[in-house]
Amino acid sequence: METRERTFLMVKPDGVQRGLIGNVISRVEQKGLKIVGLKLMKISQELATQHYGEHKGKPFYDGLINFITSAPVAAMVLEGDDAVDIVRTMIGVTDPRKAAPGTVRGDLAVFMGKNVVHGSDSLESAEREINLFFSKEEIYSYTIASEDHLYD
Repeated sequence: METRERTFLMVKPDGVQRGLIGNVISRVEQKGLKIVGLKLMKISQELATQHYGEHKGKPFYDGLINFITSAPVAAMVLEGDDAVDIVRTMIGVTDPRKAAPGTVRGDLAVFMGKNVVHGSDSLESAEREINLFFSKEEIYSYTIASEDHLYD
């Protein structure tokens, strides 16, 4: 099996509280991406500041940290060809009011501050975020039968 791209996807506290984990996972599986890491977790203050460090000093930073640490999240590592771009397309643009129908944010979110999911925006971000949220022992390599029907 050739090595596929991996990316990070998180159902944020609003999505967990609204019972949308299954909806997001269903979309991921229907698209043909493989879940190689999955956990429900409460993000610590320390992890939140590492994850959102690029936004430190911005007016929305404190609210972002408070929100992401307010309730559990569902963190995932996904694998597939062009996984980063596929997930970004699936979740839609950050502002749900501008997200296309059919995307997670376009279908399920209303307010930019509570837009249901976070997805890595590049391979570099994916690697950094996967390493922040998952240990190597929490990520699995395996083959699913549908891979032969998804890729050339």
